[in-house]
Amino acid sequence: MHIIANYFHTIRHLRPIQIYGRIWSKLYKPRPDLRPAPPLRIRTDTWTAPARREPSMTGPGALDLLNRRWELPAYGGWNDPCHEKLWLYHLHYFDDLNARGSEQRTHWHVPFLQRWIQENPPGHGNGWEPYPLSLRIVNWIKWTLAGNRLPEIAVHSLAVQARYLGGCLEYRVMGNHLLANAKALAFAGLFFEGDEATRWLDKGLRILENELREQILADGGHFERSPMYHSIILEDLLDLYNLAHTYPNSLPPRWASLPRQWAHTIQKMRVWLKVMCHPDGQIGLFNDAAWDDAPSPLELETYAHHLGLGTVPNPAEGLTHLRSSGYVRLQRGPAVALLDVGEMGPDYLLGHAHADTLTFELSLFGARVIVNTGTSTYSAGPERQWQRSTAAHNTVEIDGQDSAEMWGAFRVARRARPIELVVSEEGESELWVRCAHNGYRRLSDPIVHRRVWRLSEDMLQIQDDVEGNFSVALARFHFHPRVVPLETASYPSASVRLKAPDYVLTCNTQGAECSMQQSVFHPRFGVSIPNFCLNVTLKSKTALYQFSWR
Repeated sequence: MHIIANYFHTIRHLRPIQIYGRIWSKLYKPRPDLRPAPPLRIRTDTWTAPARREPSMTGPGALDLLNRRWELPAYGGWNDPCHEKLWLYHLHYFDDLNARGSEQRTHWHVPFLQRWIQENPPGHGNGWEPYPLSLRIVNWIKWTLAGNRLPEIAVHSLAVQARYLGGCLEYRVMGNHLLANAKALAFAGLFFEGDEATRWLDKGLRILENELREQILADGGHFERSPMYHSIILEDLLDLYNLAHTYPNSLPPRWASLPRQWAHTIQKMRVWLKVMCHPDGQIGLFNDAAWDDAPSPLELETYAHHLGLGTVPNPAEGLTHLRSSGYVRLQRGPAVALLDVGEMGPDYLLGHAHADTLTFELSLFGARVIVNTGTSTYSAGPERQWQRSTAAHNTVEIDGQDSAEMWGAFRVARRARPIELVVSEEGESELWVRCAHNGYRRLSDPIVHRRVWRLSEDMLQIQDDVEGNFSVALARFHFHPRVVPLETASYPSASVRLKAPDYVLTCNTQGAECSMQQSVFHPRFGVSIPNFCLNVTLKSKTALYQFSWR
């Protein structure tokens, strides 16, 4: 009955096109079209160097993907089940073609392209699934626009891939996947010319126009509320803007205004990304998020500057509220706090959501102190389940239950919704935010969790109120690996002293009992770093925690 209930509370939020798309993808598989490729369009302007990722090829057939090194066997290996699905997807992306220093590895790239074509027949294997297919189409074209010569066999394969993609667009998934599909069709449509290319271009641009209108919120954030996927889609838009200027006057009149619209959206997304970064320059780890899977914020900013898109302001001292996304940035003196007080994401697409409502992250003196635990895997299992759980975030868990029902690798049944949000900036002294959520109202004895944050130059004060009857209410605070405990005093006036590299952080609590335990921090896929977590067990319905650093 529990499994049936999970399916019901998940499926009821899906859009009809997603249900239809799932059925259609099971019943229909496109037939590869092996006709000759259309002619290539003549470029009339220069392609600007894009954002760079770190290199992933370490030899002619050796790769370091998601922090796991492996060498392809003499033949095959592209669909080896010993690797998780995400690793295999990255194997088929060909990100190294446009990574840092890629021009020094061209003598590896050309044989690798040819080998992929020979060992991955059209329509078979992971590489022909729509998402890796989309990213590979774009990477091959970007590599060619950078001045490399794509072998004739690869030009033909590229056309076959674009045709195949047009028949398996990911309406069953939507979100960032469908945007990636549309981007690939737009790239193929401008790279080639003729009637067939025009059809790819028109389909891709039509999807982009519709989806960007929905997926990019009024505050500039991507609607899946993941800073990592926001960064990926910002790169997508920068690439599209770049492509439009590489082939000037090639867009049909109907779409001629799109580059200006993309530029406006890019500026909003750049502002949003700066707000959601810590002083170390990296993104906050909210929902599915990891460093290095998308280009770094600095790389994206450099790319935007090279495209002539100017500068965007840095976050101001004080309180910045990303109203549509549901994030708040508090910045006072040496402290920066990022708070999650918003929806988990669009109801029909919560595959990258975590049960993290009312979590937060904190940096002091330019370095992270309190962190969400991040994401290291997309494979279904205990590790993926824990990383999406309430326990892996800096918020309150009630009676061992998550604030939303997380199941499978990418599914959510009943979910938490924020309520009673109030934000305030009281002069020069204190910033405060109050919010609650209803995720625990599904319990047999309904619970509402309320939290208040107050930030000043030398202190972060947090108050948790739990309305309703419970057995155990447990707040957690996960510390960056560089922060280590010095001493812990017990209830009723519990306190903890922690050593950061250049200062001592003190946490005093009222109405709670403290204990310190080992935990794990996952800032990148495939990476697990030991850290410490402060467990605070509420002894009444109200508890107060005061972090001070002077």
